[in-house]
Amino acid sequence: MSLLPFLISGLGIGAVYALSGVGLVILYRSTGVLNFAFGAFGALGAHVAWQVLQWNWPLALAILFGVLTSTLVSFLYGRLFAPLLSHRDIVVRAVGTLAPALVLIAAMGVIWGELPRRLQFPTDQMYLTVFGVRLTFTRLIAFVLSLAMVGAITLLLNRTRLGLDMRALANDRDLSAILGVRVLHTETAAWVITGLFSGLAGLLLADLVRLQGTFLTFVVIPAIAAAILGQLRSLYITAIAGVGIGLAEAVLTPITLISPYRAAAPFVIALITVTILGSTSRASMRDR
Repeated sequence: MSLLPFLISGLGIGAVYALSGVGLVILYRSTGVLNFAFGAFGALGAHVAWQVLQWNWPLALAILFGVLTSTLVSFLYGRLFAPLLSHRDIVVRAVGTLAPALVLIAAMGVIWGELPRRLQFPTDQMYLTVFGVRLTFTRLIAFVLSLAMVGAITLLLNRTRLGLDMRALANDRDLSAILGVRVLHTETAAWVITGLFSGLAGLLLADLVRLQGTFLTFVVIPAIAAAILGQLRSLYITAIAGVGIGLAEAVLTPITLISPYRAAAPFVIALITVTILGSTSRASMRDR
């Protein structure tokens, strides 16, 4: 059995994991918050986009409203609620993001139900043939978009005042405030950026897999695994890890004995990596 069709499929999903993981790392580096509501923000945006399409509005408007919705919800949480937990323990700040996730899951269930749907973009019907296997433009766009977003964020962090402030907050929040960094402004910007990432990821997954509130909310799990592989610092390693996790899940699909457990692949990969990193760190400490 050829694995190429599964690899092609996994490439698109992996690109979305990469996009999601990078969105998580950006926020964590700037605010110290691991956002468990990332997937829920994206799920809400995807549902709004689907609803706009049901009203026979143009696709461009549906995408715009979807991304704006995810970004707006992320902004509101980052502006109104996240500051209330800013001086609490890192675990408390992370657990705090479960509240909007649970609220949004319930709201989406009430408004749209849990019946699986799919967004269908015109690019699903456009494809390239790679070694006899169809690569749809949607999957290709997902991959190119993840590369473009990582590049854009790298430029933002390295070439702009906002990026400098975000990197300063990552090192020392209190000292940055003393030195004149507008902490609330910078942290809010980070929430807006991660909301943008969640909106794009939600739309892509709603097309590539399915549109369902609970499913899209839990996309944060492989994204967190990718972020852990990047040690919550490196954007490029996180992106590569996200693609790798998507490919790993896809390769396990045709293996009958393992296929039912392929969703555990992100956890296993992250656990092995953390164990190796921990062993390497302890070894380097002993050598000093």
